[in-house]
Formats: sequence, C-alpha cells, structure tokens
Amino acid sequence: MERIRKNVLAQLDMTREHDEEELLAVIDEEICRQAKDRVIPFNWRRELRMQVFHSLRKLDVLQELLGEDDITEIMVNGAEHIFYEKQGEIFAWDKSFSSRERLEDIIQQMVGSHNRVINEAEPIADTRLADGSRVNVVLPPVALEGPVVSIRKFPKRPILMEQMIAGESISRECAEFLKTLVKAGYNIFISGGTGSGKTTFLNALSEFIPKTERVITIEDSAELQIQGICNLVRMETRSVRTDGKLAITIRDLIRTALRMRPDRIIVGEIRGAECLDMLQAMNTGHDGSLSTGHANSCQDMISRMETMVLMGMDLPIQAIRAQIAAGIDILVHLGKLRDRSRRVLAIMEIDRMERGEIRLNPLYEFVAMGELDGKIRASWIKRGELIHKGKLYAAGIEWEADRE
Repeated sequence: MERIRKNVLAQLDMTREHDEEELLAVIDEEICRQAKDRVIPFNWRRELRMQVFHSLRKLDVLQELLGEDDITEIMVNGAEHIFYEKQGEIFAWDKSFSSRERLEDIIQQMVGSHNRVINEAEPIADTRLADGSRVNVVLPPVALEGPVVSIRKFPKRPILMEQMIAGESISRECAEFLKTLVKAGYNIFISGGTGSGKTTFLNALSEFIPKTERVITIEDSAELQIQGICNLVRMETRSVRTDGKLAITIRDLIRTALRMRPDRIIVGEIRGAECLDMLQAMNTGHDGSLSTGHANSCQDMISRMETMVLMGMDLPIQAIRAQIAAGIDILVHLGKLRDRSRRVLAIMEIDRMERGEIRLNPLYEFVAMGELDGKIRASWIKRGELIHKGKLYAAGIEWEADRE
C-alpha cells in the first residue's frame, strides 16, 4: 500500500485541490498498474482503494474505526498497536500504521486543524476532530513506546433524555424532576468517573433549557451538542502557542462570558482553579448554569470543589463551602456499572451550611435489584422532597407536593 500511496502522491498536482472522484480515479489507475496482469479479487481491490484514499485525504487506518457508530473509544499505542472500545469491551485491531512517521503525520494533521501545537517541547495536546470527537495526544519522550493517541467518540446525534429513559440510564420520574429544575433555573452540577457519561448527560439536560434564553458554552475542546438554542455562543480554550499567541484558559472564558449578557453558562468540565469562577458566576444571577466534574460521589464532588478552589486562591475553607452551598442547587452523580451500563446513581440537593459542613438532602437513589441476562435490574427510590422551592415559585411552576 505504501508504494501505491507514494506513486499517487507523485502524480498529483500539489498546487491545487483534488476532489474525491479525481483522487479515487488516480488511485484506481495506480492499483491497476501495480497489479499488471494479476487478477485481484474485487473485495481486496476495494479495501486497498479505500485504505490509500484514507491515508491521503483522511486519518489513514483510523478512518474505518471512526466510521463505526458503535465504537466509542479508539486507543493508539504507537504505530503498531491499535485498540477500540465497542459496547463497553476493548478489542485489539488487526490493522496498524505503516510507520511511526505516518502516525506522527496524522497527529500533526489532527492537532494543527484546531490551532493546537505538539512537539518535543510540548509533547501533550488536547484537540478534537471535525465530528466533535475528543482527542488526547502524548508524544515521546513522555510516551516511552511511541506516540499515544486517545480518541473519545460522541454520537453524531446527541442522545436525548427519552433515549436514556428507554435505555434505563434514568427513570422517567427522575427525568421529569430534573426537567422541571432545569426549566426553573436551578444550578446543576454533574459528577462521575471517567467514561460515566457526564458530557452525554449534560447534553440531554440541555434540551430542557427554554429556547428563548441566551446560553454560553465554555470547553477545553468543544464537545457539547446543544440543540434548539438560537442565541447560543460556543467558546473553546487555546493553549500557549510557539508563535507567541497567549493561552486562553477556562478562567478567562468564564470571566468574559459574564460580560456577554448570558442567561446561563455551561462549562463542559471543571478541573482546577476555574471552579471558583464558576461558583461566582452561579452566585451572581446566572441561574440555570450547568457543569460537570470528576468524582466518586456527590459528597466527594464537594470535597474536590474545595480542593480545586484552593488551587487558584488561598481562602478559608468555610468561605469556600459557603460559595458552594450558595451557588449549586443540585448534584447529579453518574456511574458506569459492571454490566457496562451508565446510570444515574444519585440526585441530591445542597441544603445549607450546618456547623461548618455542607448538608446534603438525598432526593433519588439508584438501588440494584439483581441481574437478568447479565443486565443489572434496578429502580430509583425517592428518598426525600425538594426543600428549596424558591426558584420554582419565581418561574411560576407549581410543585406537585404542594398541589396534593
């Protein structure tokens, strides 16, 4: 294949763009030339044709995996070892890059297309593909066995809450409850471990935002697929550039978003000192804001927020807890279970500060009821009633418990 690829490149006029049909015609001609009088099976010829095309126009051997809708993760450990995740299981792929140099070319193509830089001086980069897939790249000398690429794929169409209910990721009662809170402008924070579905769930919640509102999204790499909001502003961070351009951080974007007359601010993920800026935004009239973070439970998420705030500013722990208690209304915790399903595990309300600690009010809890055909059967048990209903009343929403 590499010989065919090089010969095709030699025949192309690099001073102009070539459309897909023209490029495929040149590839077909070169395959016939290489085959000479040999009979090549049609399936083999078609596969070789597309391999050469992908190596020239797209992402080489990765393109086939990217085209599979049910593949959720692609992992490249050097040029020779490629793995992928499908339905929660990881498989080794029988294909590989022709050389380390070819893999490095593809990496530069992915990173450069979104104004990122990666080299020996800056061997780590985060970027995204044109379809929104999240990409992380690590180069030698940090990666000892060659370049490492991790691609997190997202559905071409965002998963809606109805699909989550059908897939038993959440009960209808819990979904309707959260729908009411989003409409009323409650500040909601989603926690969970890696791969628990935080971004997917955030997308699903965003479908309940009133269509008349102005929404600003802030992300390291743009992944959110907010639907139906006309007055939508999307912003993405920028890493420091070798050409002298300064880095633009999450903190910078949150601060400038406050001057853009947002109704709601959505931060894709909080990882560090920007937690304080997000809390301050939630405490200054931007009700209905949403964000996510890594944690093992709702209580653990509060501890992590305290730590993240301290990464940016030395504040008394009581002051930090007061900011969290005043800014965030609802915590939703997600988890990936042993049957590889992703479920909402807990919904809790932040009640108040009591004796220096943040008091949580459990609202719904995931309770496993056994297994059937390898699938965990469960229900969501209601543990308590919403305490703080001021935003519901302000939005003109009558709470069911009040009507009874």
